[in-house]
Amino acid sequence: MVPVAPTQPISAAEETRKLTQAIAKHRSEIRIYPFVAIGDEAASGKWDDYVRGHADGSLFHLSAWLNAVETTFGHTPRHLVAIRDGDIVGVLPLFEIKSMFGGRMLVSVPYAVAGGIVANERAVVDVLWNRAREMGEEVGANFIDLRSATAQVEGLRLVQGYSGFQKDLPAQPSEVLAWLPRKARADARNARKKHRLTVEFNRRRTPDVWRLYCRNMRRLASINYPFEFFERLVDGFGDDAIVQVVRKDSYIIGGLISFRFERTFLPYFVGCDERFNRCNTNHFIYMTAMERAVELGCTVFDFGRTRRDNEGSHNFKRFFGFEPTPLEYQRYVYPGKAMPNLTPSNPKLQLVRQIWKHMPVSFCKVAGARLSRHLPG
Repeated sequence: MVPVAPTQPISAAEETRKLTQAIAKHRSEIRIYPFVAIGDEAASGKWDDYVRGHADGSLFHLSAWLNAVETTFGHTPRHLVAIRDGDIVGVLPLFEIKSMFGGRMLVSVPYAVAGGIVANERAVVDVLWNRAREMGEEVGANFIDLRSATAQVEGLRLVQGYSGFQKDLPAQPSEVLAWLPRKARADARNARKKHRLTVEFNRRRTPDVWRLYCRNMRRLASINYPFEFFERLVDGFGDDAIVQVVRKDSYIIGGLISFRFERTFLPYFVGCDERFNRCNTNHFIYMTAMERAVELGCTVFDFGRTRRDNEGSHNFKRFFGFEPTPLEYQRYVYPGKAMPNLTPSNPKLQLVRQIWKHMPVSFCKVAGARLSRHLPG
């Protein structure tokens, strides 16, 4: 018979310590849950509070944007929320899009310049990303797009080609004109003094802005979003949605819809009647938007993103004194899947784009609204 060594007795203190460690380990686990933005105000409020309190949160992570995308375009929400000890420690807004051009994809966030993972720490990023990648496999996605300003997922390749433009605003609205570069200042001043353009801020002018926006998009050979998207965003963001129109005499010749996120002001949908270009309408729109931003207590003007190959937009923003910063979007393409080129610079689209410019605006409004469901912006 083999002798058995006597076991050492465990003290009550040691038992308590081990039990406490086990409970702590269990409580510190990061658990991932699906999040549906619509239908639960309390949950949406907690999501939004987390986004607003995080340095990486953006306007496009908020439930108002997610709701507008879902109800307008019908994309399937696949949002993820990370919970630890009962608190949100990370979110990933994500939509499944079934596109006739790009196949099935997961995008964070469609029709937006920002998105991606917002998380407290690297471990949370990893858990959210792993779950998103698993989800993509489950639904048969071709790729996942993360539109974050700075890269989040280690080892995931960057999508080159986009720049962001941000600049600190002056302290007083009366200082905006002098704050602009010399040539931009002269053009904006002429719009106000010489051409006597006036501005009106009025949410009821949303249809006017959409009409001019559609006219702009046709001229640029790009598709427009549906009016319902504008309407739902303006309603969803309430006082944080700023609608303005510009008049020459009694005629509305320009319009802009902007959004306020914390202390940042984001002009987003713009349209101008090109027959009045001599009046420097664009310059006046953005100067008055900057003045309004300062009035509302904003300290940063976010001029949005621009493709680096879009020299016209790039140069216009630099003309206003904004310098580009590369955006570190990331993309994961599943093995064996192809990545379609959905950008306007795709050579295969050039003939179609030239034809689009000459189609009636009424046709483009309807066709663009339908096609936009298949192109996530």
